[in-house]
Amino acid sequence: MLFRFTSALPLVTLGLLLAGPARAQQGPVISDSLSLDGTVRSVLDANPAVTTLEEELNAATSRVTQTRGGFLPQVTGTATYTRLDPVVKLQLAPDAPAFQLAPNNNYDVHLTAQYGLLDFGKREATYNLAESRRLTAADQIAVARRDLAYAASQAYYNILFVRESLKVQDAQITSLQAHANEMRKRVEAGVSTGFDVTTTQVRITQAQNSRIDLVNQLLNQQVALARLRHRPEAAEAPVRGTFAYQPQSVNLEEALARGLANRPEVKLARDAEQTANLNLKLIERSNMPLLGVGAQVGGKNGYQPNLDRFRPNTVGVVQLSVPIYDGNKNKNQRVEAAATIRGAQARIQDTEEQIRADVRQAANNLNAATQRYDNSLQQISQATDALSRAQGRYRYGVGSNLDVLDAETQLLQARLARLQAIYNYTLGQYQLKRATGEMTW
Repeated sequence: MLFRFTSALPLVTLGLLLAGPARAQQGPVISDSLSLDGTVRSVLDANPAVTTLEEELNAATSRVTQTRGGFLPQVTGTATYTRLDPVVKLQLAPDAPAFQLAPNNNYDVHLTAQYGLLDFGKREATYNLAESRRLTAADQIAVARRDLAYAASQAYYNILFVRESLKVQDAQITSLQAHANEMRKRVEAGVSTGFDVTTTQVRITQAQNSRIDLVNQLLNQQVALARLRHRPEAAEAPVRGTFAYQPQSVNLEEALARGLANRPEVKLARDAEQTANLNLKLIERSNMPLLGVGAQVGGKNGYQPNLDRFRPNTVGVVQLSVPIYDGNKNKNQRVEAAATIRGAQARIQDTEEQIRADVRQAANNLNAATQRYDNSLQQISQATDALSRAQGRYRYGVGSNLDVLDAETQLLQARLARLQAIYNYTLGQYQLKRATGEMTW
């Protein structure tokens, strides 16, 4: 009964969550308890999945910073010692001393500065691609936080729902026990049989079994919330809140427009297309010529006439590199990049269609939950009246004990149906917020 509606919901979103505290919390908040807002924030603060994505964003940001280095000159300092043995010597005349072309010990110390003067946009394309990947990493964090927040809100409302269901179940057990006591008195007075008492005890046992199931559900939901909060699973979640029906109007066309504009899945799909386009631009420019300049200043020995004397020297360079043939590597890379772009475009279309379906399903679920809530109120009124009449008929000996027990069961089911409708409508509101991309955490 608890998950009749949630099976129709995808593990939904955070964004919905913080719009709910005002509805879920009414009255003063106990300092050691968790409101909906506190539950969501405790989950987001504790979950390592968010931390992992945040570190990936930091890495992507660092890569963007690294690409900026390509716009700056590169300066390198070098010191070299070389020992040559033997060295070349020339003797120009039989009686003349040998002429040595290079020293045995060679020293070279210099600073080199290099700068790419013209690369036809390759550095800019590299920077833009790194920045696009950084934006993708940021959008992935938004999706992860949204999904974690919805999981937290679902666990929060599951706990409230089961607690309210337990109250209804306890009320039925109390009513059945009072009815059983009345049966015993009637048996002692000789106006009823032991069969009536036994039948009532059977219903009490059935109600107690249902209560056991509800207690088990509550414990499991507390374990689930403790897992999300990374707390000891044996600890009881200090969830506090009220369970109320707060209807809202839904404009389907506006909701569809918001979903297409705000959903992070659309942003991720468009990020993928943008990244694919930028990657293609980088590939197109990677086969372009590169014009660079360089300068070197330092000192070395090995100059005539004194080879061992250390002297200053300078070098200037202008270099043009032109790729000629790469074995069709660049051509094949362009084909791959174009296919990636087409795939990203198809993903955008599929994502938009999914968003439209999500919004319509959320609106349908809200409408159905509203109708179920209205029906449950009518059902409670009818079941209450039926129980009162059954008890009166039985009291005057014109009705049976089974009629009273059936009426008790019908009233219980009506009250649980009301709780289920409230639960469905509450999560349906969050489902709609997720579908429209509303993120207020």
